[in-house]
Amino acid sequence: MSVACLGAQMLGDPAARAQDKPVPEQIVDVMNRLWGQHPGMRANHAKGVVVEGSFAPSPDGAALSASPLFAGGPVPVTVRFSDATGIPTIADGSPQANPHGMAVKFKLSDGGEMDIVANSLKFFPVATGEEFRDMLQAAAESGPGAPKPTRLEQFVAAHPAALKAVQSVQTPASLARETYNGIDAFVFVSRDGKRQPFRFRIDPDEGAEHLDAEAAAAKQPDFLMKEIAERVSSRPVVFHLKAQLAQAGDPTSDPTKPWPEDRRIVELGRITLTRPAPDSATAEKSLLFLPQNLTAGVEQSDDPLIDARNAAYAVSFGRRQ
Repeated sequence: MSVACLGAQMLGDPAARAQDKPVPEQIVDVMNRLWGQHPGMRANHAKGVVVEGSFAPSPDGAALSASPLFAGGPVPVTVRFSDATGIPTIADGSPQANPHGMAVKFKLSDGGEMDIVANSLKFFPVATGEEFRDMLQAAAESGPGAPKPTRLEQFVAAHPAALKAVQSVQTPASLARETYNGIDAFVFVSRDGKRQPFRFRIDPDEGAEHLDAEAAAAKQPDFLMKEIAERVSSRPVVFHLKAQLAQAGDPTSDPTKPWPEDRRIVELGRITLTRPAPDSATAEKSLLFLPQNLTAGVEQSDDPLIDARNAAYAVSFGRRQ
């Protein structure tokens, strides 16, 4: 998990100034230290590809939620697959390219939109924006030559979920053969006002398939990005949008704590991808996916990481413009 420290020289006391900024800005700042500043690119998940298709809702979604997403027929979707880190040239098979991301923008019939921002982690390494900042900061200070135990080693020792989360991911054989998890809890609100906490999950129709480290390292640097564009050009790629429903007592405020596997899973509909975006690079620059971009019938839970992610994505978007 060690990462080279790319700290930049700054006038004055950078530590004091950084503490005066909101946490989301601090998160983006330390990402830029870790992975460098790349104009026009995201601070994290910089490397990606955009594809398009549609979402067809299932009746079960309408029973759980009053959202217009589940009330009518198919709607268009724009999906961005991505590698982790802010390095736009990272090799797709690099261990640091995990977790891979799948962000989905649903374009509703009433002109509105809804976003899902998911990744291949089974659960998140930390529970709050402050802890995420601290983890990134520890990584930035734990490059080659850092005294042992490094700051990152100390952080991991104090946050056991961090290493377990990282160990839960592998390089997929294809971006179409990965399961993507919405690690934050949200709340469905039905037409009669019933509230049901849940987490999103996106399962590939063809099943998940992963590569071991040796096989992943042997692949071409852009094999995942090229393969998914070629795949959707030749045939539809289908994912199943699902919701894992919480039971009483399941924590909704801590994304480091997965719910038991026996919790009910409901299929909300099918995402069918049929074509690459005409100009993926241009589309990526204008796309902003936000966890809080919801519709009526889907509400935010008490998970504090949602606010931190939403704000950090907005900061990153503003800077890359």
